[in-house]
Amino acid sequence: QVRLVESGGGLVQPGGSLRLSCVTSGITLSQWQMSWYRQAPGQERKLVTFITTTGDYTYYIDAVRGRFAISRDTATNTVYLQMNSLKSEDTAVYYCKARSEEGYDYWGQGTQVTVSS
Repeated sequence: QVRLVESGGGLVQPGGSLRLSCVTSGITLSQWQMSWYRQAPGQERKLVTFITTTGDYTYYIDAVRGRFAISRDTATNTVYLQMNSLKSEDTAVYYCKARSEEGYDYWGQGTQVTVSS
């Protein structure tokens, strides 16, 4: 059974940093594309970043490129999202998603990130 559990969210001041974790079970990270999405209040869920199955290619939306970094630890089956220089517009619920080679998607429950002074 595939399970994704996010953690690491919280309240941070503008300019601060947070590291989100997504602990996975039931999958092998080297065989699944992993992504982080976010959903701000009143908005649809949107892609933030992803890392390919090989781990050698990452993609970021323009709004976070240079500030956020996705990484993974295949030994612990954990995916991370390091978020630096946070802005108020980064406030959202952040979700981890796993996509199989066949195109099946699994989601975590989300973790709230609030950037406010």
